[in-house]
Amino acid sequence: MAKGDDIEERLINFAVDIVKLCNDLPNSRAGNHIAGQLLRSGTSPAANYGEARGAESTKDFIHKLRITLKELNESRNWLKILTRSNILSDDRLRAGNKEVDELCRIINASIRTMRSKL
Repeated sequence: MAKGDDIEERLINFAVDIVKLCNDLPNSRAGNHIAGQLLRSGTSPAANYGEARGAESTKDFIHKLRITLKELNESRNWLKILTRSNILSDDRLRAGNKEVDELCRIINASIRTMRSKL
């Protein structure tokens, strides 16, 4: 499996975990709002990364990676809001918080590496 395949697989798994987490949120005003926002930001990085892998140039690749990172950062913020609001247990959110931090570091490192090649 190529490195990019591994990262894409992790992003897909993250998206699946986000879908499941959003389904577990309460049917309340706050739960529905957060679910909608987190569902959008948490599922889009996998698709954006897939597009980046098919980029037409290095600049296009970096641009698409930056979109991926932007969505991961938004997801991280929504997960922090969930953690601090105690809507779900810390145990339920711990793995997602850890994974989004790792994915942000990986994508950010990829952006830095590609920028150095310009």
